[in-house]
Amino acid sequence: MAVSGAVIFPHPPIIMPEIGRGEEEKIGKTAEACRKAARRAAEWEPETVVILSPHSTLYADYFHISPGRRARGDMGAFRAGSVRFDEEYDEEFAELLGQTACEAGIYAGGQGERDPSLDHGTMIPLRFLREAGITSRIVRVGLSGMAPLVHYRFGKCIAQTAERLSRRIVVAASGDLSHRLKEDGPYGFDPEGPEFDARVTRAMAEGDFLALLSFPESLCQAAGECGLRSFQIMAGALDGVPVRSELLSYEGTFGVGYGVAVFTPDLSQRSVRSRQFDRIYEEGERKRLADLREEEDPYVSLARKSLEYRVRTGAKLTWEKICGGQDGNAELPEELFRERAGAFVSLKKDGVLRGCIGTIGPVRRNLAEEIAENAVSAGIEDPRFDPVEEEELEWLVYSVDVLGEPEPVDSPAQLDPQRYGVIVENRGKRGLLLPCLDGVDTVEKQLSIAKRKAGIREGEQVTIQRFEVVRHR
Repeated sequence: MAVSGAVIFPHPPIIMPEIGRGEEEKIGKTAEACRKAARRAAEWEPETVVILSPHSTLYADYFHISPGRRARGDMGAFRAGSVRFDEEYDEEFAELLGQTACEAGIYAGGQGERDPSLDHGTMIPLRFLREAGITSRIVRVGLSGMAPLVHYRFGKCIAQTAERLSRRIVVAASGDLSHRLKEDGPYGFDPEGPEFDARVTRAMAEGDFLALLSFPESLCQAAGECGLRSFQIMAGALDGVPVRSELLSYEGTFGVGYGVAVFTPDLSQRSVRSRQFDRIYEEGERKRLADLREEEDPYVSLARKSLEYRVRTGAKLTWEKICGGQDGNAELPEELFRERAGAFVSLKKDGVLRGCIGTIGPVRRNLAEEIAENAVSAGIEDPRFDPVEEEELEWLVYSVDVLGEPEPVDSPAQLDPQRYGVIVENRGKRGLLLPCLDGVDTVEKQLSIAKRKAGIREGEQVTIQRFEVVRHR
């Protein structure tokens, strides 16, 4: 096969003696494991090394493949400008990879490069690979904000490109693990940091690529990880391939997790369905979401049917249908028609926000209309996202927040981001943030985000109101 093997490298600048100046000895196990992994990669005699870097150009909905014939970089940002790299790109591979991805419905290519210089997420693995004797050209690929499954399938495009060119490649996935392992570390401590690292290193050791696709987004955010999407692309490049997995080392000395792993394909076996993890993941997700719909309450059912009807027909879900027509729901509780309240409808896809629109107070005849209208707005009018397409509908997860009456507060001490949402206001600018949101675990963070949403600068005085919600899932 064209993918001769894959390696996971961390990228702490301090691992270079020119930068660490002795401190690199504290992660000596990591450095030695990187050298061992690079020697293993050299044995595969790659013609091209594909490097996946979290610090290359990154877009929300596009994989950037560095264009051009050559690129240079140095470690001057880390006070080691004498450490320089001058690398030749495999232009043919990069161009065909972009085409292959587009054929698969994945946006990728060499457009929009903001800085052609090599990044440290690329240069640090390269340092070890070059020292091991690998002289081949490289392809540098950035990550994206797209779903885990898309990253995996982009990895499949890398393997397909190598096959089309009959090019023998090694995939080097650059990425650190959690950045929140210690109170005295650069990013502090979160209990989910060690949990994330334990789970991801177990997946590395066992070659469990399905686990790499299944991390909750809330865990990833709390852990402050940076490399998971690199690992997902790498896994896709080995889709269907039996591999021998080796976790060579793990250290968290400086409060950041560093894992080194090697994945060697078993060339004696053919592709096996049991390692086609995108198919397995998608089947599992489809069943999980079907089970969710079986259990959803009437508020969520109303939101879902309203958006689905609009996307599929282009027509508004009418009052008659809400009340129980052919496409409505005759089982809606009476309070939906009797009560009036503000309501927010949130959509998630693959654990990531896909739309959220709501009203602070009631603006329609009743709560049923409030939910139905806001569900449609969340799906097609949220300015942060493209309108929901019909093929996305089966993958959406809905929640409905019904807002209680806001009440003024005299001090932030009266707030609790797990219990209360907040409304901040200054000179006609008003921002709202719902309670119990992933990653919003302090009053300060809650108020800061609410101000930013309203366009209110930090330091400006605001009036604050709090409110409770009833959340329906």
